[in-house]
Amino acid sequence: MNEKELILNAMKKAGEPLNAGKVAEITGLDRKVVDKAFAEMKKEGLIVSPVRCKWEPAQK
Repeated sequence: MNEKELILNAMKKAGEPLNAGKVAEITGLDRKVVDKAFAEMKKEGLIVSPVRCKWEPAQK
């Protein structure tokens, strides 16, 4: 499982919008890795931001 899949699974399990720090805490990944993955996932449309600085999986 790559970082993106790990992050998406953690976000889905949480059931609420999360910031990068909380995702890093839940997944055990480094914050910089999470920030980089978030940037890629935003471009791909995998995550959306319902509230400033918090992210959740996009509804598809």
